[in-house]
Parts: sequence; C-alpha cells; structure tokens
Amino acid sequence: MVRYEPLSPGELVARVAERVPASAGRAVVAVDGADAADPESLASELVSRLRDAGRDAASVPLRGYVRPASLRLEYGRDDTDSYRDTWYDYAALDREVLRALRDRGRWLPALWDEVADRSARAALRTASAGTVLVVSGPMLLGRGLAFDHTVRLELTEPALLRRTPEERRWTVPALLAHAAEYPEEPDFAVRWDHPGKPALRISG
Repeated sequence: MVRYEPLSPGELVARVAERVPASAGRAVVAVDGADAADPESLASELVSRLRDAGRDAASVPLRGYVRPASLRLEYGRDDTDSYRDTWYDYAALDREVLRALRDRGRWLPALWDEVADRSARAALRTASAGTVLVVSGPMLLGRGLAFDHTVRLELTEPALLRRTPEERRWTVPALLAHAAEYPEEPDFAVRWDHPGKPALRISG
C-alpha cells in the first residue's frame, strides 16, 4: 500500500541535505521534475541549505545542457520525441558534470546558451574535496546517470497540464511517457501537485 507523509518544503530540503553527509566527499544530487514543478527552485534551496552546513555546493540546471536549436528543432518546434530524446544533452551532462567532478575534480556549469543559441562560454570550475552539485531538470532519471542521491517531484497529469503554459503543453505526453517507461525509484519520491504542501512517499 502506498503511503505519503505530508511535510513542508523546508522539511523536505532538510531531509535531502541530511542524506549528504560531510564524510561522503564529492556528490551529485538530482532533482528530477518537469518545468512545471520548478525543480530549479528546490535545487537552489538545497544548495543554500548545504552551504549553511559548511558544504561547497552549486546548482547545475539542465537547461544549461540544452542542445543547439538545429538539433532540438530539426523535426519541428513541438515534436514530442525530440523533446524526450534530443532536446537535452544528457551525455554531455554525464561527461562534463558527473564524471568530470569525480574523475578530474573539475566541472562545467553550462554547455549551451538556449536563448542566444551559442556556446555558454562557461569556465570550468574546480571542485573541493566535498563539493556537492545539485542537477535539476526534466527526465533526469531513467538515463543511467550515476547520481548519488535522487529526488523526483511528481505531478499528476491534471496538475501537469494545469501548471504547464499552453504553449508548452505539447511536452506533457513526452514527460508522461518517460515516467511510465523508465520508473526509476528515487531516494525521495515527492507528490508535488501543491508545492507548498508536498508529501513524501514512505512506502509502496
């Protein structure tokens, strides 16, 4: 039987932060969620919490790893398959963030500027022994990315449709299909229909 525990957003952030002990060294946390769930905001709050606890932490939004428009829009501006499979460069995220942090102690905060449609021209950053990176964005789970800790902000289909701007609702089928086909179990599965009143799945 599935059960949920109501908690405040602050309590959720605290629980996730507690999962990243100081003794663990470098780590990468995923906050998986549709744009409608605003995962970047939760990631920013988690980074602030970790910094307050003395950790070196930084946010890495997935939008910084969007592919060039020539690839994203090759089949049109509202192709759901493209959104799911080629919109974001998950392989580059793995190479320049996850593996780079662990193997080289350096990482790239962004690869591509979506608005200008050119290289983000971001400088490599050097990690400390305890750097924590919090990656946020849609469809992060189910791609074989070796995150140390994972959070998924789950929206029901009605909430997803309600909170997605009309011009972006074409992305909803792709989000739902990915969640159904790759139901990777996160460390924290959070019901997020009402962000001010989240609920943490604790069984089932």
